[in-house]
Amino acid sequence: MDNNTIPESGLQTMIADYMENGFLENIIDMFKHDSGLYGLVGALIQDERVRVRIGITAMMEELSVADRANVSSSLSNILPLLDNENPVVRGDAANLLGIIGDKTAVPHLEKKLHDDNQSVRHLAKEAIEEIQKHP
Repeated sequence: MDNNTIPESGLQTMIADYMENGFLENIIDMFKHDSGLYGLVGALIQDERVRVRIGITAMMEELSVADRANVSSSLSNILPLLDNENPVVRGDAANLLGIIGDKTAVPHLEKKLHDDNQSVRHLAKEAIEEIQKHP
């Protein structure tokens, strides 16, 4: 699909709706064929629907192996979410950073080790540990 034919907000909505309806493999294929879609990961992980957030996490787990060369391009959209007012978003962002495994995220995650929210602290610690396992 050529995402130039659909406005970014429409594309984001379409991906989220597909994810909610369980079309994970279709979305993964879209991302494999259009690395520009990684720019939407930050917005998608903030979706209010749990199935969408779980789907994005599952997608990133698969793409961190299947599309290793491009998955880090989502960092610039995920890192700012570590400072989001919502602790669920902060925790989900930390988790995604651990999945991506890019060492440049570690200093940002280290700041979250002192977050007001215990879950965010825990997820940041786990993410750092996961990143340190990557070569």
